[in-house]
Amino acid sequence: MIAFWIILTGALVAVTCGLLGCFLILRKMSMVGDAISHAVLPGIVIAFLLSGSRETLPMLLGAGATGLLATFLIEYFHRRAGLQTDAAIGVTFTFLFAVGIILISAFAGKVDIDQDCVLYGEIAYVPIDLWVTANGTIMGPRPVYILSVVLLVVSVFIKLGYKELKLTSFDPAFASALGISTALWHYLLMAAVSFTTVSSFESVGAILVIAFLIGPPATAYLLTHDLKHMLAITVVLAIFISFTGYWMAYWLNASIAGCMAVITGGCFVGVFSIRQLIKPKGSQAITNEVMA
Repeated sequence: MIAFWIILTGALVAVTCGLLGCFLILRKMSMVGDAISHAVLPGIVIAFLLSGSRETLPMLLGAGATGLLATFLIEYFHRRAGLQTDAAIGVTFTFLFAVGIILISAFAGKVDIDQDCVLYGEIAYVPIDLWVTANGTIMGPRPVYILSVVLLVVSVFIKLGYKELKLTSFDPAFASALGISTALWHYLLMAAVSFTTVSSFESVGAILVIAFLIGPPATAYLLTHDLKHMLAITVVLAIFISFTGYWMAYWLNASIAGCMAVITGGCFVGVFSIRQLIKPKGSQAITNEVMA
């Protein structure tokens, strides 16, 4: 049963992150998840200072607010200062992360709230993080319920906004000509990424969240020219990586998150190697043809 809960948690995070990661890759913003996972630190510290508690809700609210601030600053620096997206991401997350470290050392130095406990979770502990009702009934691991809700929200968001997300990812100018607000859909996507990242890294760890945001979508990107197929392949890969990664860790007696990340990289390298050997005519990644 322990294996089931760990694999299920990994699959929930991998599928949710992978679906959003598809659009991040198409927008050349795949490392924004890394930026958010570090930039949320000051929000967590401020939430603790205001609430005096390390309960999940204030931590998530504080982290989510700072994650949205990070996405706003990244876009602002990119558009107003003319910085490349990667440079804007680097400036923003290092600045906010440093602010968080200063806040910890100045105001929370004697409290167990450091970068290890707020940025890095451990998926192996999921089965013991139980949701217990007021009458003492054990409902199962709390993260599974949280991550299931996150997956549902993200799936509905992509379903309802699929056309807008596709158009603003492939051709922002054409989307604007049709009256679609590219800025609005950019911030909605970034809000979804922030929401997912913050909700996930407490349970599975920031490194695994970043791996899931980039790995499965990047692998699917090599396999298809169709966005819908890319999303479907990403989901299948996400589930496969969670299952295989857990049993690899069990066999090697190694880190579960580490093995899942290794399997993620292995899938990408395997697909890339096969493509290099086959080299089909006219081979290229997703293009604007999928918009037809």
